[in-house]
Amino acid sequence: MSVNRVTTRTVPEELDGVRTPLRGRDAELAFIEARLDALDRGEGGIVRVEGPAGIGRSRMLEEAAAAARRRGTRVFEGAASPDEHVVPLGPFLDGVLADKGPLSGAVRLRDLAITPGQRFWLLQELGDRLRETVRNGPLLVVLDDLQWCDDLTLLTFHTLAAGLSSHAILWLVAVRGGSVPSGVRTTLDRIRRAGAHELALGALGDRATAQITEDVLGAAPDPDVLSVARRAEGVPQLLVELLGPLREDGAVTIENGVAGLSAGPPAPRVLPSVERTLDQLSDEARELVRTAAGVGGPVTVGQLAELLGRSPAALIMALQESLDADLLAESGGRLAFRHNLIREAVGAGLPLPLQAAEPPPGSAASSVDRPGPPAGTAGRDAAEAERLRTEGAELESTAPGLAAERTLKALELTAADAPERPRAIAETIPLLWQTGRAAQARELGASALAAGGIGPEDEALIRLALARLAVQFDFSEAVRQARAGAELPGISVTARGRLLAMLAVGLSMSGEHAAAEQVAAEAWETTAAAGDRTAEATLTTVRSAVSFHRMDLTEAFRQAERSAALADALGVSTSLWVPEALWHALLANTTGRTAEALAVAEEGIRITREQGRTAATRMWLMTRTRVLLETGRLSDARADAEAASPATGDPGPGNLADVTLRYVMLRVALHTDDRQTAEAYAAEARRMRSDGAPVVRHFGTWMLALMADFEGRPDRAMAELDEVMTSPAADRPAYAGLIDPADAPVLVRMALRAGRHERAAQAVALAEKRAALNPGLTFLAATAAHARGLLDNDLAPLVRAVRLYEGCPRVLARASALEDAGRKLAATRRSEAVPYFETALALYARSGAERDVARVRRRLRAAGVRRRPSAAGLSDTWPELTATELRVVRLVARGLTNQQVAEHLSLSPHTVSSHLRRAFTKLDVTSRAGLTRLVKHRDSGA
Repeated sequence: MSVNRVTTRTVPEELDGVRTPLRGRDAELAFIEARLDALDRGEGGIVRVEGPAGIGRSRMLEEAAAAARRRGTRVFEGAASPDEHVVPLGPFLDGVLADKGPLSGAVRLRDLAITPGQRFWLLQELGDRLRETVRNGPLLVVLDDLQWCDDLTLLTFHTLAAGLSSHAILWLVAVRGGSVPSGVRTTLDRIRRAGAHELALGALGDRATAQITEDVLGAAPDPDVLSVARRAEGVPQLLVELLGPLREDGAVTIENGVAGLSAGPPAPRVLPSVERTLDQLSDEARELVRTAAGVGGPVTVGQLAELLGRSPAALIMALQESLDADLLAESGGRLAFRHNLIREAVGAGLPLPLQAAEPPPGSAASSVDRPGPPAGTAGRDAAEAERLRTEGAELESTAPGLAAERTLKALELTAADAPERPRAIAETIPLLWQTGRAAQARELGASALAAGGIGPEDEALIRLALARLAVQFDFSEAVRQARAGAELPGISVTARGRLLAMLAVGLSMSGEHAAAEQVAAEAWETTAAAGDRTAEATLTTVRSAVSFHRMDLTEAFRQAERSAALADALGVSTSLWVPEALWHALLANTTGRTAEALAVAEEGIRITREQGRTAATRMWLMTRTRVLLETGRLSDARADAEAASPATGDPGPGNLADVTLRYVMLRVALHTDDRQTAEAYAAEARRMRSDGAPVVRHFGTWMLALMADFEGRPDRAMAELDEVMTSPAADRPAYAGLIDPADAPVLVRMALRAGRHERAAQAVALAEKRAALNPGLTFLAATAAHARGLLDNDLAPLVRAVRLYEGCPRVLARASALEDAGRKLAATRRSEAVPYFETALALYARSGAERDVARVRRRLRAAGVRRRPSAAGLSDTWPELTATELRVVRLVARGLTNQQVAEHLSLSPHTVSSHLRRAFTKLDVTSRAGLTRLVKHRDSGA
């Protein structure tokens, strides 16, 4: 789920600019000193410091860095935050650049970090630089707030820590306890398996509390003051913020070196850290938190929804934001404040009649998930596990993240040999996958299968869950799991029907069309016998794909719309392939109904984001990249592709990413003349060409053909395509190896340049057949006319294509037809060619297709046009930025967070981050403050 992230990093033990001693951490400091001793002996390693907000993680890292410097050890320090570091690897590079002796080549490393497709070289070069550094002595690398790190920083950290484990490098990282993003969780699991030392910071004891109280107040506390101090429950930040105002307001008197209260216990007041956190929340989350404070004790989501007059589903985003901000915590199906002082601080800002009474000490509301001794184990029994599973089932459709936590807790309470455990695992896998924890889900299922001793029905359900998961990552694995499950003896008709439906989906997505159709026929019989509408929705999608393969697009659309309607009526959580509407959007886009496709995709992104379905949101983003590419919104397509890029630890090769975002990134690179990025994705295409799924091989082959043509090697391009274009007709893609109908003219042009007239004719014949079978789709008629005009070198069909493309949102296809018509006219009627070229130029420029712009400008110069047409859509003041990038920049300069910008522009926070990162690179700024200064300077006209 994409939510507004809040930074709570502070150093609380500082008063009036004077650093107070670090109290109550003698054992932890001794451990750090021991690790530094080992570092001096050439022994590296990893130390992970973990604890809740305000417990002193950052202070511990600062003390460690100071101790290392006193020994003469070189130190690199970096820290992550949710908004300030939009440059990939920013937290790490900030550390190596900020040191008095920065890492050699650090500026080049930053350039590599912001260049797509350079991860391999970045890691190689960064590793080399660190090896070079430690030749001169040991190195301490400090990385704070790991929970906010971007995927590239996480990848770099665990890759280098493993690869340089034999060197004198100590990696000291801090992470917030509790819930963290899936990529961070995967990284923590990896370093734990690699032998990382763990340093958990717990609550301070009475002695340390008394010492900090004396540091703050300037005198030893009497029993009454100490009683007030104990209300912080050993959390240093809350303790300092609680006591500081007492001294400033005169609520404490000092007599004979002892601090006492002057007028009884102090009233609750707003705490600075809580106030900062509230200010950074969205309006909806702030309202939710204040409502919870007004209630006082633990509260359910349903109760909050009733108080706020909204549905529980409508609160999901605000609830997750509140949990991520570490204000609220969840326990036993209820929400409560992480600490009672936080509840009081929020309540102090409410109107007096709404302020809740303090719950009695020791009650459930007084503290949830705070540092302290572990909870008892009395409730860890089968009844409690069953209750949690029931709650998970109830939450599944509205709050899958909370549902996943319930089912995971149920598994913790369920014995390894309990008969209900396999079923609980089958329930948990889809929830983990949907909420962005695919690697954990896959490991859970694989471990259960490897352990054995599972009955056929339970094994079938686990394999069904794993097949659903694999659809996004590995088409062949989805087929394998579904087939293995369907072949199990003695399973229920419903389970068999769903497995066969999933098998048909996997085969269809793999490009094995004939096999998919055959399995679907068997699945229909089984599904009808079971009366299973869920499997029916999935099989209707397969039926639509079969019609599409046969070029009967009217029937394909009818079945796709029926499938989407069935899935919508059933609810997204019951769908086998989440969501069926994805296919509807891809189908609409491929046949020229691009505006419809974009609307469907944006609605899918909105709904899945509200429901917290991370996996489905990423799938929708991947789908939208294809739509944005075809509409000529290249910058937006690239931003979506980067936002949806596979996360660290994703299982499988990422087949859905192969046929969406990787393909899109290559096409964008070719249109923008970005050779370096194109070469990086061509390398991905070579890997795709050997994939087990035919469709992935076809995409990889077409990508390599496009790359060869880009390099001026049409013969090589056609050689790449020969295998696909001669594959068996039953499984050959409907467009003879192409990805989209608009690729037909591209292939014809490519084949003619290579002297392969028969291949050009084959592409034209298929384009014309497709258009004839679907006379109601003007876009198909336009692509056929365009291809025919190129093959016959005939102006009439080219002009007809231009006319048919008018009003079509396929900007790049229309610009290409205009350019080809102008090229044909320029041979004999030069002046008549100019309007065609100029219109094509405007369309290409609006899309940001620099390579195409340069080519058409050359054609205009050849036609005698010397003026330089302006690039549509670009600001004179901001020529470096696209229109979307400029909108993002202006909103950020006004002080909005990435989340707020996303809400304002109806984008995802990840997409905003991608736009902002590119703007930083183009404008050569490295911080939001620098960007704000630049905006003020340029907009002032200075």
